[in-house]
Amino acid sequence: MTETVRLNATRDAQIIPPMAFVAPEGIHALPVDVALGQRPTATMEFVRGLFPGGDDALWQSAAPFYQLVTEAMASAGLAFSGFGLFALDTGGVAHCSFTVAAYASDHTDPEIAAQGILAVLSSDPMNDARWLDLPCGPAVSRITLRELTLSADMTASGEQARLLTGQIQIHVPFPTGPFTAVFTIDTAAMEYWGEFCDMTTAILQTVSFPVSADEPDADGPFSEASV
Repeated sequence: MTETVRLNATRDAQIIPPMAFVAPEGIHALPVDVALGQRPTATMEFVRGLFPGGDDALWQSAAPFYQLVTEAMASAGLAFSGFGLFALDTGGVAHCSFTVAAYASDHTDPEIAAQGILAVLSSDPMNDARWLDLPCGPAVSRITLRELTLSADMTASGEQARLLTGQIQIHVPFPTGPFTAVFTIDTAAMEYWGEFCDMTTAILQTVSFPVSADEPDADGPFSEASV
């Protein structure tokens, strides 16, 4: 089941205009937008959804960890943070992290903002930076691959190992205000890199900037009930 995620937040005393996107089935959202006093209950609901086949012992032991993760993500200013878990035909699970943040970019034209972002990201040879034309407007993608060295005490074999990870990051300037959204997907399940790229593309096709937090854009795809 997909969910329409609608974001409307305040950053440094500035109101960030509303933005919406559809999160695909398999993405489990941490309750970063829930008030601090309500997070223990919300985190428990998150854990039950993340481990639907678990029991009270598992949920009770996992909830404190994910509550700390939620508080860390919220403190970092993320508007959305979640884990993607996708069952495989082989019986395993492909996993990723998915976050959305917004930063003040002081622009009046989203295309000019995107041109500036592309110039900055392209200056780093480690980045594969590209221009995107999305239904919601211009954007810039950045793909980076990194190889990490895992020490022997972190591996099942007891020997040092190397781990390849990938990150997909999309900068989307708001057309409704001087902010830029940043969608980031990280994964170490590189054998399913193509599937994660396709998932990212599907998410980006649903991004919209409603006129207000209460009223969806009449020309956009978000006339259905939202979360």
